[in-house]
Amino acid sequence: MLKPTIFIVEDEGVVAQNIQEMLEQFGYSVSGSASTGESALEEMAKAPPDLALIDIRLKGKIDGIETAQKLHESSPIPVVYMTAYADQHTLQRAKETEPLGYLVKPFDARELGAVVEVALHKAKIERTLRESAERYRQLFESNPQPMWVYDVDSLAFLAVNDAAVAHYGYTLADFLTMTIADIHPAEDVPALREFLKQGLPKLSAPRLWRHGKKDGRIIDVEICTHDITWAGRAARLASATDITERKRLEDQYRQAQKMEAVGQLAGGVAHDFNNLLTIISGYSDLLLTDTGLDDSTKELVREIHKASDRAASLTRQLLAFSRRQVVELRVLEMNLVITNVESMLRRMIGEDIELTTVLDPAVGQIKADQGQIEQIIFNLAINARDAMEHGGKVTIELTNAELDANYARTHPEVLPGEYVLLAVSDTGCGMSQATQSRIFEPFFTTKSPGKGTGLGLATVYGIVKQSGGHIAVYSELGQGATFKVYLPKVLEKPAKTRSQSGPANLAGGTETILVVEDEDAVRALTRHILQSSGYAILEARNGAEGIALAAQHKGPLDLLVTDVVMPQVGGRPLAEALLSRHPKLKVLYLSGYTTDAVIRHGVLEAETAFLHKPFTPRALLQKVREVLDG
Repeated sequence: MLKPTIFIVEDEGVVAQNIQEMLEQFGYSVSGSASTGESALEEMAKAPPDLALIDIRLKGKIDGIETAQKLHESSPIPVVYMTAYADQHTLQRAKETEPLGYLVKPFDARELGAVVEVALHKAKIERTLRESAERYRQLFESNPQPMWVYDVDSLAFLAVNDAAVAHYGYTLADFLTMTIADIHPAEDVPALREFLKQGLPKLSAPRLWRHGKKDGRIIDVEICTHDITWAGRAARLASATDITERKRLEDQYRQAQKMEAVGQLAGGVAHDFNNLLTIISGYSDLLLTDTGLDDSTKELVREIHKASDRAASLTRQLLAFSRRQVVELRVLEMNLVITNVESMLRRMIGEDIELTTVLDPAVGQIKADQGQIEQIIFNLAINARDAMEHGGKVTIELTNAELDANYARTHPEVLPGEYVLLAVSDTGCGMSQATQSRIFEPFFTTKSPGKGTGLGLATVYGIVKQSGGHIAVYSELGQGATFKVYLPKVLEKPAKTRSQSGPANLAGGTETILVVEDEDAVRALTRHILQSSGYAILEARNGAEGIALAAQHKGPLDLLVTDVVMPQVGGRPLAEALLSRHPKLKVLYLSGYTTDAVIRHGVLEAETAFLHKPFTPRALLQKVREVLDG
């Protein structure tokens, strides 16, 4: 262990020698001595000692007190004064330099040893405090988290670190003229003052607040606060974590969960409703073919049929939103899609609205259902038209776009990659942030009663998601709106379309068909349509009953017509069970919505025959004949 080093400043050589001998008796190391203040400062600058013993009265230009003052300015070396003149004036001057002790001449070795020991102990404590204060300063000022100290009573900022200055945009001078209330939005200040009145518990949990930056932006922050003493006054140390981005992502996630839940509900409702519509439209179709009905009765039936068609259109929109719609994927050239619908769009939006298309000839291909893509364009155009009560301009743009990893980090549902961007802009009334947060919810609408179902944008949202894309809206009140639809770009080339020759074959047959449907009325309608066309029908209420019935049947079994979703045994497991015993059996699936048992990611498997509810007698007969002959 190193001995403490002491430097002696004494203008009497004999006295300095005597002090050195006494110090060495106690085991201290004398690093040097000087007879004047000037030489003492020079020597101690070269090798700072642990303690300086300085005579107050020194010969030369500066006395001991001035020497100590200059010493403190250059380095924190502790001082013990030696003096033979302990008058009040001298002691007052000496006190201002904060010495660690006094030795009044003459003094003996015991007295010297005691004063030096106490002074070195005090010096050690002060050095520890200085190091602690320096560590605190570094932790506080260099901390990457915004931090500040404020007065408990006045709420004034007492200290602010560099991170707070950088993050909030205020200068340090700005902060030191402000209170913490000044960085809170005015409407939050009453809650802040009420919170501060309550005092802090010993273990204070982080608390969420809103803060305002100098540029006016409002951020969400998480504040941790602790009571401290600052320069002898009650204060609080606070650290701030900006959670604005995290909160935005959490809100996005909650919104996505809500939309998914609503989508599942919408899909279930559409499924059940489609069963009812199958019955209504099917029997009304059969009645319209009855030659015994008079014209007035047939007109009533036609109105029933029209109503069922309108209801079916609504359920198709619900299925599109819930992403449970059967789609036919094709490689599409988007320029051709827009060109083909442009004339219809112009008629649809009216003459008082100018329609402009800006198409990039180098835009890539997408793989999607053409009918759904056209539905996106029509719905967005109608939405734009309705936002411009007194006319305006609609612009449809097509271009290539890339969504990179940085964009995907703030939009978790997006996969980085190349996209085709379809943008539909209008010069209409625009939307508030509150409206924008809800526009894709089904049945939410800002239109007056009777002028909208609230399903248009919900349908667009569902189609975009089902197609693996992304949709974003940009709008301000009075500044119009732009909807940007990003659809994944593919490298495949569009396939040549095959023309269908001849009219649909509606001939009946004599084949044996097993009909499995858990909805009694739908099953009865299906049996009636097929039996009327000559088919032999077996019917079952569920999959298990269908398997048992097929096992008992002795003759041929040509076709299974089954609902997809049924209790216990669904359509796909039923078909697999029957195919193991009847390998030549054909299968036709029916459903009011589709599930992964029949589709993958909303896309029908290539070999699967499917008929969507509600269906007409004509559609059922055509599909049955197509499957049997295929």
